[in-house]
Amino acid sequence: MAIEYLKRSKSEARDPATEKKLRETVEATLTDIEDRGDAAVRELSQKFDGYAPESFRLTPGEIEALMNKVTDRDMEDIKFAQAQVKNFAQAQRDSMLDIEVEPIPGVILGHKNIPVQSVGCYVPGGKYPIVASAHMSVATASVAKVPRIVACTPPFQGAPAPAVIAAMHLGGAHEIYVLGGIQAVGAMAIGTDTMEPVHMLVGPGNAFVAEAKRQLFGRVGIDLFAGPTETMVIADETVDAEMCATDLLGQAEHGTDSPAVLLTNSRKLAQDTMAEVERLLKILPTADRARVSWDTLGEVIVCDTYDEMLQMADDIASEHVQVMTDRDDWFLENMTCYGALFLGARTNVANGDKVIGTNHTLPTRKAGRYTGGLWVGKYLKTHSYQKILTDEAAAEIGAYASRLSMLEGFVGHAEQGNLRVRRYGRRNVPYGAAAE
Repeated sequence: MAIEYLKRSKSEARDPATEKKLRETVEATLTDIEDRGDAAVRELSQKFDGYAPESFRLTPGEIEALMNKVTDRDMEDIKFAQAQVKNFAQAQRDSMLDIEVEPIPGVILGHKNIPVQSVGCYVPGGKYPIVASAHMSVATASVAKVPRIVACTPPFQGAPAPAVIAAMHLGGAHEIYVLGGIQAVGAMAIGTDTMEPVHMLVGPGNAFVAEAKRQLFGRVGIDLFAGPTETMVIADETVDAEMCATDLLGQAEHGTDSPAVLLTNSRKLAQDTMAEVERLLKILPTADRARVSWDTLGEVIVCDTYDEMLQMADDIASEHVQVMTDRDDWFLENMTCYGALFLGARTNVANGDKVIGTNHTLPTRKAGRYTGGLWVGKYLKTHSYQKILTDEAAAEIGAYASRLSMLEGFVGHAEQGNLRVRRYGRRNVPYGAAAE
């Protein structure tokens, strides 16, 4: 195997002291919210966002006024994007069937897919008003028929972002709050005098939001642990350096902590892409962020074979994987660890982020090894049920249950089975016969 790094990430493992401080800060903040409720939430919002209105929850009139600020073109685009997201989510939902089977005559087993009864959708908006995140969390929850959808987003430049509020409302949010950070996810999960707690939290956010979700997990459900955006481009000489560099920097602009990796079997393409990245960074308006990400977290890896590229890709398990090769479907068939695949030069990660219909809340930091991203199924709980319709089945299953319970020493369990044998089995069965 010959794998060469022409550029390697300069990042080091996360500093334990920094991680410890983050955990302690979030823990103290969540405790404060639990102890003081709305007062703590208001102080935190004023401190971090300079925003403390009389009520963080928007009224129907305020929502309408904000939506009136969105241009017709922008509103049409939002509606188009939500239609794609909802259509795909509905197709996914339709694939999830309730089932009922009769494996033994008279024994009925089944499961039902039931929506989570309330969900808190966090839509980030510190650096940018992330309109698309509202589609991904709120609209998908709506397709799942969640009865109560709460949506929170921070103020953008000191005020609610009209397009984000429009997307939340059109997506189906029942309650909309202009509230960000730990105070938002904490209030949704813990509850305050003015906000009923939810059963589940979804949506991406910064390190503090992610840590808050981690600490709240168990008290509420969560979608997944999502960190900074990651992107990987897998390419061969069927594409050029401009395509590769554009797709790398298109995600690196998210922030200064967004890894971007080129994986290729062409040294020439690797070198040309590195040069093209430098050219684009001179003209990209968001180069201040993209430059830091590329310099510190960017990697360029040259492999000899496609098999080596596949092995490296699965090991890195990137959130977004852009595949532009002469065998895109081969990667689709063989890759096992990633957030989402974007196949072919005509496709790109921005499609998935904004409009194409798949969900953009995806696993990061190698979590693609054990989970996929947010989808309509995350809002559904699969609950089993069972019933026995005949005396014969009740006695047969009861006898098995009794004997197996005694095998483990659970006498009370065994008696549950014995009682069914006595009630529904043969007449005059001696006590305890089922357990023999």
